[in-house]
Amino acid sequence: MSGRTEYKWGQLASLEYGKSLINYREGKGAIPVFGTNGQIGYTDKVLCNYPSVIIGRKGAYRGIHYSKIPFSVIDTAFYLKPKLPIIDLKFCFYYLKTFDINGMDSGSAIPSTSREDFYNLNAIIPELPTQITIASLLSSLDDKIELNNAINKNLEKLAQALFKQWFVDFEFPNDNGESYKSSGGEMVDSELVEIPKSWTRSSLDEIADFLNGLALQKFPVKSQSESLPVIKIRELKNGITDSTDRANRELPIKYIVQNGDVLFSWSGSLAIDFWCNGEGALNQHLFKVTSNKYPKWFYFLWTNFHLGEFISIAESKATTMGHIQRKHLSDAKVLVPTSVQISRFSESFEPLYSHLIGNRIENNHLINLRDTILPKLMSGELSILEAEKLTQTPELA
Repeated sequence: MSGRTEYKWGQLASLEYGKSLINYREGKGAIPVFGTNGQIGYTDKVLCNYPSVIIGRKGAYRGIHYSKIPFSVIDTAFYLKPKLPIIDLKFCFYYLKTFDINGMDSGSAIPSTSREDFYNLNAIIPELPTQITIASLLSSLDDKIELNNAINKNLEKLAQALFKQWFVDFEFPNDNGESYKSSGGEMVDSELVEIPKSWTRSSLDEIADFLNGLALQKFPVKSQSESLPVIKIRELKNGITDSTDRANRELPIKYIVQNGDVLFSWSGSLAIDFWCNGEGALNQHLFKVTSNKYPKWFYFLWTNFHLGEFISIAESKATTMGHIQRKHLSDAKVLVPTSVQISRFSESFEPLYSHLIGNRIENNHLINLRDTILPKLMSGELSILEAEKLTQTPELA
């Protein structure tokens, strides 16, 4: 292949062992610490004094990671040390993501990466300037994803802070723009607690509908092109993957999930989130939460407010798969402002969540684009110029 040379990975780089560390989970220090599945803490000790690739050494899943700054590695992972000045380590990070690292098993009781097998892998490497350009192109996608994630963390913090300020502390703006409770807003007794005058008490199942999913094995795929990914608890946490089940899309429309829908897993690993991975089919053990009366932010935040107690209820079940029941939704109380106030509050909450959902949808497009062009760039099937055009119009990828 023009401009590319074939090597063995053992000619290009060595896998250096990590070292045992203590107290890294306490977060003391500014040096990131990596293990087999990514960053796991901080320390003040540097093991690798240059940005490089971290490769999982032990465990059923051994990931490939990259640190932009000097770092440390514990003894469940390796880091990559170049032998020849002809490789860009950021390029190596992306290139190694196209290899089946988890398939390189030393055969020990605990699955582990074999250094010998790694060193014997073929590596077809373009010239250094091309490596740097490819790495820069792929990094631009990852940088945008990372930025969106950072923005979303701030949006979530802001929404939670506003919710506490307005619905727990009752310091929402009154008609004069002053904090309601501290400026003397009238409070009234309601079931042993005081709430703002004209507010009412309700329950989760009164402010929203909680639609349980279906046993989707009853809707087998007839045609792959006319099927939907099945959204289970795993998909709610990790998104759609190659191992995601599929179902016939000929199911009642209310069980079809769209971007921005609120999903709540009520069994096993309890969680509530906005779905942002495209059209899918709602599986059992998940609620799709909707309301014809109240805005999405309102029932999302109140359900999330009670999530901790729901988790405690599920964990107390003497079963292998703890869960909550519908009566727990009835027992979970919420405070409902006037319709005028809800409309006013929506002016603050709706832009936050619209921005958050938009960022997550964009990230999924960027991830799909990156994962599509990555192997093609590495093999030379796709030119840098062609890849650049795709990254400028990710919606077409």
